[in-house]
Amino acid sequence: MSFSLPTYTAPDFDKPYYRHVPDVQWAVCDMDGVAPAGFHSTSMHPEYFKIDGQWRLLPDIMMDDVVRLTSKGELEVVPGRSLRRGDRVALGRSDHGEEGILVWTMGFETVSESSGDAFAFRQSRSRETSYSRDYDRLVELLECEKATGGNVLWVMGPAFTFDAAARHAMQCMVEAGYVDGVLGGNALATHDLEGALMHTALGQDIYTQESMPQGHYNHIDVINEVRRSGSVPQFIEDHNIDNGIMYALVKHNVPFVLAGSIRDDGPLPEVFGDAYDAQDAMCTLIRKSTTIICMATMLHSIATGNLAASYCLTPEGDVRPKFFYAVDATEFAVNKLRDRGSLSATTIVTNARDFINNVARGVGALK
Repeated sequence: MSFSLPTYTAPDFDKPYYRHVPDVQWAVCDMDGVAPAGFHSTSMHPEYFKIDGQWRLLPDIMMDDVVRLTSKGELEVVPGRSLRRGDRVALGRSDHGEEGILVWTMGFETVSESSGDAFAFRQSRSRETSYSRDYDRLVELLECEKATGGNVLWVMGPAFTFDAAARHAMQCMVEAGYVDGVLGGNALATHDLEGALMHTALGQDIYTQESMPQGHYNHIDVINEVRRSGSVPQFIEDHNIDNGIMYALVKHNVPFVLAGSIRDDGPLPEVFGDAYDAQDAMCTLIRKSTTIICMATMLHSIATGNLAASYCLTPEGDVRPKFFYAVDATEFAVNKLRDRGSLSATTIVTNARDFINNVARGVGALK
């Protein structure tokens, strides 16, 4: 295994500039859910706050949140809706330390491996990009994460359930221990369970693509039966399900969060119908993650990108990058994340089946 984590370079706080800037200022909330004027809005990058003359790193972060100082002197990053009257909130609109807040974007900078020429062909990420090295690096990363106790979070669209090979490959990845959490929607779980029970997705055979008679009822019938069972795990037991993504997640106790949509059928019992409850549940898994791989879902990929930091802390307290991959068959979907400017994302333009089969084969999980 040749993969190694990039070394983090912290700011040099011994420089006179950082020693002479003032402590961060705080203001008290005068009503629930409303921050004081001039509040600091967080980024996805490491941020340091100067308190009592010492620079302190936020242990976790999420974009567009506020920073609260607890009664115990701890720093918390919370959405504005979670503020309560009397909370102390950080003030400051500059990022370079002059207000006691430093947004540090250079911690993982490395020397470019390119020629450095001002003009070169094929610098964008598209269908024509060579992804061989990206696959090799991802395989090395996944093997490193598994060997060192990392946490790999997969964000998946229902395309994985429409193809028998993709569905099987993802099941193999779970069983091989390369999946520590899954984010998705009602459709992902519904059509995977439909595939397990009826070998169809939206009434179409997941191998032959043949539409079955009255097949448009299949997913609705499955939702109905899962609701009768009361939960996905109970449905799997009641119907002796022995294959698929949800089966593997339940069997191996891998946590999953299904965030609801206004267009959902049913939905399944586990689906979060409240958007903010879903966001909180997603954040629980995102904070634990060290690598995030988003595949074939623009909706959930962008949502996850908005909620994810660019770094995390190791158990020893060291700063390491939180790796982020965006995979989709359309360039628009992956560039939507890449162009946001707030998160370094490796993008791969391909379909779900080819991607997950390449990765599963690369780590030796495919059976």
